[in-house]
Amino acid sequence: MTETKTMLEVSGLGHRYGGGEGHQAIADLTFQVRTGELACIVGPSGCGKSTMLRSISGLIKPTAGDVRLDGTPVNGVPADLAVVFQDYSRSLFPWLSVRSNVEFPLRSRGLSKAERRSRADEVLEWVGLGAAAKKYPWQLSGGMQQRVSIARALACRPSLLLMDEPFASVDAQTRFELEDLLLRVRKQFDSTVLLVTHDIDESIYLADRVFVLSKSPASIVADLEIPLGDERDQITTRESETFVYLRSEVARLLDVRSAQVSVAAAAEKSDESTVDGSAKSTAKQWTEPEKAEAEKADAHN
Repeated sequence: MTETKTMLEVSGLGHRYGGGEGHQAIADLTFQVRTGELACIVGPSGCGKSTMLRSISGLIKPTAGDVRLDGTPVNGVPADLAVVFQDYSRSLFPWLSVRSNVEFPLRSRGLSKAERRSRADEVLEWVGLGAAAKKYPWQLSGGMQQRVSIARALACRPSLLLMDEPFASVDAQTRFELEDLLLRVRKQFDSTVLLVTHDIDESIYLADRVFVLSKSPASIVADLEIPLGDERDQITTRESETFVYLRSEVARLLDVRSAQVSVAAAAEKSDESTVDGSAKSTAKQWTEPEKAEAEKADAHN
């Protein structure tokens, strides 16, 4: 049996902002991503996920450890690596057409105009935007703009595709559509993907493997194989016993339930110990703005 090749190798990765007594964002991260694998990293908010991705991509130099892409040390941004960010509106050029946005990174790769056009049109068809090639990003919905970002990344034929919470800014239905799109195009282009998310269900639905991070400074607390097969759908897969078990296991590792219980217990204790209602008044002060925001959002929908 042929051993699967390692595409990404992270060894003892750490980063401290400010040096010395500064903030330790990540600490001693060690893991591997196999060639052709879709791996997800899930962790609590603020644990250092984005710092980890920036270190892997060469956007920042880590203060400790080593990153290798296809066996080569990462020093600076590798040419055969692409990144899809959460904020699609800031990663696309509004003055360029959809096709030109996809072609843009190919200009530095020595491809002719005809080759750039052909490759851009191919990936746009695959993400369902073939008819939108001449439109501009501002003419598209948020989900469609993120499809453009994915198409642009795939057009580069990267050895590794990094995705930083790519579906966090879209609605639930669009998120499901984009998740299924990623599974299709990943299979079509035989891509190796490392996706960072804080969504437990998303990580299990998409991944071949899930790495669970601790609270900041981030370190790997579990490496879980996801035996859900290649054919997945949003209903039967998410309702399967395996999916439900894995979701509860990741939640346990993230200590989600105990965190929720702690918050609920603290709120209950505050209510019980306050006679004059000052605690309830304080609670109202921070919940009302959220309610107002929700009502405002509903009015626009």
